[in-house]
Amino acid sequence: MTTTSKAKQSTSPPNLGDRNAAAVATSDRPGSFGRWRWLPGDDDKFPLIDVFICTADPSKEPSLGVMNTVTSAMALDYPPDKLAVSKYSILMAAISLHSSYGLLSSRTSSMEPTAASLNTCTVQQPRAALGRLHMLLHFFAVSALLYYRISNLIHGSLPLLSWGLITLSELVFAFIWTLAQAFRWRPVVRTVAPENLPGDEKLPALDVFICTADPKKEPVVEVMNTVLSAMALDYPTEKLAVYLSDDGGAAVTLYAMKEACAFARSWLPFCRKYGVKSRCPEAFFSSFCDDEREVLESNEFKPEEGKIQSNYELFKRDEEKAAEIEDSVNDDRPACVEASIFNLFTNSFLVVYDNKKNEGATDDHSKLPLLVYMSREKRPSHPHRFKAGALNALLRVSGIMGNAPYTLVLDGDMYCNDPTSAKQAMCFHLDPKFSDTLSFAQFPQIFYNTKYQGMDGIKGTVCAGTGYFLKKKALYCSPYQEDEFLEEPEKNFGFSTKLIDSLQALTGKNVRERENMSDATIEEAKKLASCTYEQNTRWGKDIGYSYDCLQESTFTGYLLHCKGWTSAYLYPERPCFLGCTTVDMKDALIQLMKWASGLVQAGLSKFSPLTYGMSKMSALQSMCYGYFMFSHLSSIACLLYGIVPQLSFLYGVPLYPKVTNPWFAVFAAVFLSSLSQHTYEVVSSGGSMRTMWNEQRIWMIKSVTACLFGCFDVLMKYVGMAKANFRLTNKAIDQEKLDKYEKGKFDFQGAKMFMIPLTMLVLLNLGCFIGGMKGLISGGDVKEMFGQGFLSSYVLVLSLPILEGLIPKIGK
Repeated sequence: MTTTSKAKQSTSPPNLGDRNAAAVATSDRPGSFGRWRWLPGDDDKFPLIDVFICTADPSKEPSLGVMNTVTSAMALDYPPDKLAVSKYSILMAAISLHSSYGLLSSRTSSMEPTAASLNTCTVQQPRAALGRLHMLLHFFAVSALLYYRISNLIHGSLPLLSWGLITLSELVFAFIWTLAQAFRWRPVVRTVAPENLPGDEKLPALDVFICTADPKKEPVVEVMNTVLSAMALDYPTEKLAVYLSDDGGAAVTLYAMKEACAFARSWLPFCRKYGVKSRCPEAFFSSFCDDEREVLESNEFKPEEGKIQSNYELFKRDEEKAAEIEDSVNDDRPACVEASIFNLFTNSFLVVYDNKKNEGATDDHSKLPLLVYMSREKRPSHPHRFKAGALNALLRVSGIMGNAPYTLVLDGDMYCNDPTSAKQAMCFHLDPKFSDTLSFAQFPQIFYNTKYQGMDGIKGTVCAGTGYFLKKKALYCSPYQEDEFLEEPEKNFGFSTKLIDSLQALTGKNVRERENMSDATIEEAKKLASCTYEQNTRWGKDIGYSYDCLQESTFTGYLLHCKGWTSAYLYPERPCFLGCTTVDMKDALIQLMKWASGLVQAGLSKFSPLTYGMSKMSALQSMCYGYFMFSHLSSIACLLYGIVPQLSFLYGVPLYPKVTNPWFAVFAAVFLSSLSQHTYEVVSSGGSMRTMWNEQRIWMIKSVTACLFGCFDVLMKYVGMAKANFRLTNKAIDQEKLDKYEKGKFDFQGAKMFMIPLTMLVLLNLGCFIGGMKGLISGGDVKEMFGQGFLSSYVLVLSLPILEGLIPKIGK
C-alpha cells in the first residue's frame, strides 16, 4: 500500500515551482519506481527534453508573467545540454533590452526608452479618449437621425423620391463615418534613437528603388535630384545601392544619369564634409535652405559652395538642353539596342557606377554607392503591368547585383530631405521586439495626417507608394514561414539560378557576397528585366508587388497585412522626404481620379477588406482599409446632398424638421459634431482655422469631380466599356500656373470635363437659393425651410473660390 501511494504521488502533474520536476517526470516511465533519486547518476544517460511555452497576447498574458515561466523552466535541475530551454538566451537578451509589455499593453500609454532602445511608441491618450467619447456621442446622434428618416419614410405622407434619395445619402455618410472610427481608436506616436544602432559594419545592406516613366511629365532634372539625394544618404557607402527604373526608355534619362554620377563626385564629398542636411542640390541652393547655408557659412565653406553651385547650374543647363533635343518615350523596345545617345540608348541595362571601385579610395568622403540604370523590355503584345511590373523587375535585378535585404522605394519627384532617414528606418527593422513581423516602415508623404497615426496603432499603417523602407522577404512569404516560397523556386520565381541563390541568401541559407559586375551578370539582369520572364511564374500573384490593382503599393501593403505582417509609421520633426505636387486643378484631379478608381475597384473585388480582410486581420484594421477603399463612394452621396435639398428648397418641399421641432436639434448636433471633430484634428495637428476651412472646400470639390469620375470609371470597367489604364501625373511646372497656385487661386485650365458637375452644382445652388429665398419672402414658412436654406448658403460660401476661378477677370 505504501509503494502504491508513493507511485500515485509521483505521477501527479509536475509543478515548475519544483526544480526537480524534470527528473520526476522522467522517472515516470515503464518499469520505474516513481522515485527520481533512483535515476542513473550519469548525466549522459538522460534523454533530451524540449520545453514548450505558449503565449498569444501580451495585453492578456503580461510579458512579466511569461518571462517568469521562461526563467523557471531554464532553472530546472536537469543537465543543461539536455534541456532545450537553454536556447532561450537570445530571447532573454532581447527582453533585457526592452519588454514588449510597455509597447503593446493597453494598460500603459507610453514606453520610456532604455539605454539600448531603438524606438519608442506612445499612445496619444488625450486624443484616443476624446475620439472614443466623440465616437459614442456622435453614434447616438446619427442613430437618432437615421431613425427619424426611416420612420418618417415608412409611416409619413412625404415625397418618396426626395426623402428616399436624401436618406440613401445619409446612410452612405454614416457607413463611411463608421469605417473612419477605427483610425481614432488607438492613435500612437513613434520616436527613434539612431544613436543606439550598431556600428556601420553591422548595418544591413540597403537598395534604393527610384521609378520614372516619362521625362515630359517628370522632368529629368527633378529625377536626378532624387537620385543624388539618395546617393548622399548617411549610410555606409559599400552597403548602399541606388537603382533607377526608366519605364519610358528615354535616351535623355540615361544621359542625365551619367551626368548626375559625374556631378556626384563633387556633390557627395561636399555634403559629407560640411554635414549638409538638405542633400538635394536643387533644394540646397534655393531660398528654402537659406538658414542652413547661413549656419554652415565659413571662410572655407563659401568658395567651395560657389564652385559646387556653378557645377550644378552647368549640369542643370545640360540636362534641360538634352531634354529639348530628345525626350520621347519608347514603348516598343528590345532589351539591348545599340544606337546613338540621342536616338535610343546603348543598353537597356547599364551599371553607371560600381562601388567596388571604392576599394582603392583612401578618403571616405569621396566614395560613391553602386548606381544602376534599368529600362526593362517593353512590347505592345505583352502586358508591362505599369509601376508594379517595374518594381518587380527591380526586385529581381537588385537580387543578383547587390541582394540587400531592405529597400527604399521613391517616386522620381520625391527626394530625400533628411540623410538620416535610412538609419531612422533601421531603428524599426533591427529592433528585436517586432522586427520578425515588420514588413515596412512608412514615412509621411503628407505632413498633416491623423489617419496614418491612428492606423499605426492597429498593427501598422497603409503603404503610401513612396517613402517607405521595405523588407524584401515580406514580398515572398508570410512571417515565420521563410521556407514556403523556396519549395518550388522555379515555378514561383522563374528559371534563374542566380536569382534563386540570392533569395536563399535572404533567409540565411546561402550567404552570398556581392561580386564585381561582369558581363555574365549584366546579361542575366537583362534576362530578368525582359517582358517574357514572368510568364508561368507567381510574380504579381503571390510573389512581389500585386498586379490585381493599379494602386500597387497600397494594395500590396494590404495583402502583406492580411498575411500577418505589420508596419510602422514614423512622423519625424524634420520631413525625411519631400516631393513635387501638382499646382493646377486638372493634374490634381486626374491624380485623385486614378487613386479613387483603383481603390474602389479593389474594395469591390474578391479581396474586399470587409470580407477577405475580416477573415485575415482584425476588424479595426479591416475598417481602416475599408475606409481607404470605400470613402470615395461619398461622392455619390455628396452629389445627391448638393442637388436634392436645394431643389426641394426651390419648390418649398421640406426635408428637415422645423426649427422648433426637437428633432431639428438632432440634425444640428450631427452637423456641429462633424465640424468640431474636423476642427479639433486640424488644430491639434498644428493647422489653423483657415486650413480647416480650405479642407472643407477641397473635400467638396474632389467629391463631385475626381472621386465621382473615379466611381464612374469603375462602373464602366465592370460593364466592359473601359479598361485599366495607368495615368501618370504631370509634375512639370508651368510658371503661370505656379504663380496662381502661390497666390491661392484655383486654376481650371484644361479641366473642363471635371468642371461640368462642379459648375452645375454651384450654379444650381445659386439659382435654388435665390428662388427659395424669394419664396420665403413671398410668404413661405421660414421655420420649416430653414435647414435647406442654411445648407444651400453653406455650399455657396464654400464655392466662392470656385466662382472666382470660373469667372474671368475684367478686361481679359
